Amino acid sequence: MKKAFRIVSLLEGISFILLLFIATPLKYYAQNDVFVKMLGMPHGILFLIYITFALLLKFELKWNSKTFWLVIIASVIPFGTFYIDQKYLKN
Repeated sequence: MKKAFRIVSLLEGISFILLLFIATPLKYYAQNDVFVKMLGMPHGILFLIYITFALLLKFELKWNSKTFWLVIIASVIPFGTFYIDQKYLKN
């Protein structure tokens, strides 16, 4: 399950970066919301899967509350999921 979470974490992080730094500026500066529409739903689904996996891994990897909440909070910070991968998942 840890490997699947790493994949979801990577995809969620990439979708968040694309949405935040490419799709949103295009929407507001170029009045082109195509990329927001295209990336919004997949990012939302990946986010929900990320949260679900984090909850399941909390018990499997015996994370304490601080680690669990750090993993959750990292999902809403740009590049946060990449930090979590390096710090807690890669070994």
